[in-house]
Amino acid sequence: MNNQTRRDFLKSVALGAAALTGSGCATSPLAKKESAPPGAQHPNILFLFTDDQRFDTIGALNCPEIQTPNMDRLVRRGIAFTRAHIMGGTSGAVCMPSRAMLMTGRTLFHLQKRGATIPADHAMLPEVLRQAGYRTFGTGKWHNGRSAYARCFTDGGRIMFGGMSDHLAVPCYDFDATGAYPRSAQYKGEGFSSVMFADEAIRFIESTAREEPFLAYVSFTAPHDPRMAPAEYTALYPPQDVTLPPNYMPEHPFDNGEMTIRDEKLAPWPRTPEVVRRHLAAYYAMITHTDAQVGRILDALERSGHAENTLIVFAGDNGLAVGCHGLLGKQSVYDHSVRVPLILCGPGIPQGGTSDALCYLLDLFPTLCDLAALPIPESVEGRSLVPVLRGDRPAVRDSVFLAYTKLHRGIRTADNWKLIKYNVRGQQTTQLFDLNRDPYEMRNLARDESAAGRLAELSALLAGRMRELDDFCDLSEPSWELARDAEENRR
Repeated sequence: MNNQTRRDFLKSVALGAAALTGSGCATSPLAKKESAPPGAQHPNILFLFTDDQRFDTIGALNCPEIQTPNMDRLVRRGIAFTRAHIMGGTSGAVCMPSRAMLMTGRTLFHLQKRGATIPADHAMLPEVLRQAGYRTFGTGKWHNGRSAYARCFTDGGRIMFGGMSDHLAVPCYDFDATGAYPRSAQYKGEGFSSVMFADEAIRFIESTAREEPFLAYVSFTAPHDPRMAPAEYTALYPPQDVTLPPNYMPEHPFDNGEMTIRDEKLAPWPRTPEVVRRHLAAYYAMITHTDAQVGRILDALERSGHAENTLIVFAGDNGLAVGCHGLLGKQSVYDHSVRVPLILCGPGIPQGGTSDALCYLLDLFPTLCDLAALPIPESVEGRSLVPVLRGDRPAVRDSVFLAYTKLHRGIRTADNWKLIKYNVRGQQTTQLFDLNRDPYEMRNLARDESAAGRLAELSALLAGRMRELDDFCDLSEPSWELARDAEENRR
């Protein structure tokens, strides 16, 4: 993008914004890439984040069975990225690295390898905005350590540092300006989680002055289990009326290494149609209830007068099988686990469109920096989606790499071919899917002679991406263990 084109686009993003002249905003000391154009104005950012919401659970995006009028409202007002992905996870708690990648814009194996706290040399999006003069607010699930939260936010409420809880008894913290968050300060939140977090977001939005740029990060814990939507939402989805997914199976066809992880123990084997319908009905009810809280926040934003200058991001942290391929959880690299909803809308964003550009959640960091006219920190590895939003390019990636622990590796290409490789206790399995003809990943072409060339091509691409991303696995080794790691383990 040349400087003039970039300047024109960023001005269009800031249309209707209040000028921040004389605000004394300072940029992040970690931000060393291209500087923002002179005189650029900063829009507010409202980030709405759901927990375990699969990519195909928004009514306006070809899911007529589910009621999501407010998510549909966002689709109409902006652009939905229909092939947004997470890169995967290094543990069964896939949401933790997913959130860390979102916040840092870094790839999976370039995150700190041990512990939940994000290290100081990984710049975080709210941290950069805060250092640029934004008022930054966070509520709901964080899951990346107290010190990282303290670096990011100037305000907050009903903060949850854990991974999951009963939705009527969320372990919460009030905002602590010192950043200490001692465990003695934890208490049980009152009311349903989604309502409670929405209440906090509304309070913040209504208390923020029009001339003060803000980030509001609202991180719901729904529709993560336990699935326990209020009765009026449960009543919307009688299980007998819920359609089974096209890739429903009673059991997964082979051992993927995580057949009895916690998520998979939520229902007995084999998965009967009745059991899967009950889980799907409860899942949909949770999403519709969360949608209602999204609507309350959007209404408050409009009442406050902030809406005309607010970029809105709606996304999910990872998907969920809920009966697809005989699975219930998120511990795989099938589309139902790694594809997520992603919608961007607000000033300067085209309305009512969709994009099939391959992207990751970690691409949001540089995208939002570009849209807010802020420099992108050098530590960020994501790719800005602004060229796609502006219509200059159809995509910024030609493939996405996928990983789950040391068990699964995958690659998906822009022309909709997907390779997955498994190594479970020395047993290797390969799957190759033509997603153009087989979008539900049901017909494995790995042994089909007509697809041999494609298998070789994707295998080479996968191996190259693993080296590029410093993967701790090596597909050429029987155990997938890197030679250096094997030597260390022998000592």
